[in-house]
Amino acid sequence: MESLFMLASETIKYPILIGFFVSSLALAISPGPDNIFVLTQSISNGVKSGLATVLGLVSGCLVHTTLLAFGVSEIIKRSDTLFFAIKLFGAAYLLYLAYKVFKSDASIVLSSDNSSRSSKKLFWTGFTMNVLNPKVTIFFLAFFPGFLFSDTLNTVLQFYILGLLFMFSAFLVFGTIAVLAGKISSYLTNHQSAGWCLKWVQIIVFVGIAIYLVISDK
Repeated sequence: MESLFMLASETIKYPILIGFFVSSLALAISPGPDNIFVLTQSISNGVKSGLATVLGLVSGCLVHTTLLAFGVSEIIKRSDTLFFAIKLFGAAYLLYLAYKVFKSDASIVLSSDNSSRSSKKLFWTGFTMNVLNPKVTIFFLAFFPGFLFSDTLNTVLQFYILGLLFMFSAFLVFGTIAVLAGKISSYLTNHQSAGWCLKWVQIIVFVGIAIYLVISDK
């Protein structure tokens, strides 16, 4: 058992995992519907409600990871050409997302929704928001395949590890937003340039990942 663990450790490309984790953190920090929803719920209903929303959103990623792991793993087994096509699609989609962010307004608008909701209801709201959003599945398909980090580990296992890393990064960022909601809201209100900076962080990350997908090996 120990020798198998050592063999797996030797074949893991840690720089790829680190790059994936850093990219995931950067994307989670950038303004989007999920982190804005966490921020507004935390402001309106308190930290506990914000964290419940975070757990729901993060848990939904398991569904998308499962769909990706078993679907794409089968494609990888069958055809290198199809897998390369998936990576090209991913790069093109990420460049499209970068373009959409570039064309969007850099201002961050916070909703004034003060309706009280239970933590359980907010958890399921976050979960269904994530699971029923087809854009998340497409994003996972675009983002994950280029970050497979081992030539020997089972591909399904690798996708689940990437999924858990993505979930952990999202939980770190969204959880911090929930806990510090009041301060973050005040900062964004008083510093309009923050939206502009975060907008360009998102663009750079999308373009950087797209380039990486094109030049990376299987």
